[in-house]
Amino acid sequence: MLARGELTQLEWLDLCASELDLDGVLFDTRHFARTDADYLAQLKKTAVDLGLAVAGLVAPDLPSAGEAPFEIALALGAPIVVADAPPAADDPAAWSAFTAALKPAVNVGKRLNVTVAVRNGSSTLCASAADCKRLAKDVDSAWLRFATDATAFGALDKIEELATKTVLATHAIENLETFARDDDAEARRLLDALRGFRGFVAVDRGDADGERDTFHRAIGRLRGLLARIELETLA
Repeated sequence: MLARGELTQLEWLDLCASELDLDGVLFDTRHFARTDADYLAQLKKTAVDLGLAVAGLVAPDLPSAGEAPFEIALALGAPIVVADAPPAADDPAAWSAFTAALKPAVNVGKRLNVTVAVRNGSSTLCASAADCKRLAKDVDSAWLRFATDATAFGALDKIEELATKTVLATHAIENLETFARDDDAEARRLLDALRGFRGFVAVDRGDADGERDTFHRAIGRLRGLLARIELETLA
């Protein structure tokens, strides 16, 4: 709806606060009608007035976008810029090209005190926890962290080794109709992976089909499931 112009970012902020009762928001560079200082200030002030924390800014075109995403993040008060790991490739040079391009972006983040968080994915160069650890080692910067989707890793991945480098948890819903129902393994797998995590969890619809209300009901069920699991733990 944002991409089609059927929903403004200001309306989206109000929806997140009043209808979804969320704690924070994750902006996306693809959704900005403008990026001038006055407009960004209005977005930031609206988030403050609605009680929404700005968890970060998604920049799918990082690292090729230069400093622009970091400047937007600073204006919004976003401490994190999230970059998707590039698609997996058979070319052996793809990894070195990725790290070579990422290092300057991370250096910009260091200079401006905005952390870069790479989001993993099963069909990307960061398909496993070992890939993420390799990236952290190759870039070697405290300003590179991860927006981890733990459910995208394989069963044998040791995701606990990424815990100290995960600053945002992410998840793309696979099935909006069944997500977080009592018999849904997807949501329970997500919540199990987040045990002990301190930070925001950004949940989006990914490629899942369904109307806006279907997504909203899925988020509501997730909140309810989390509450029930917490009660089960206490019991």
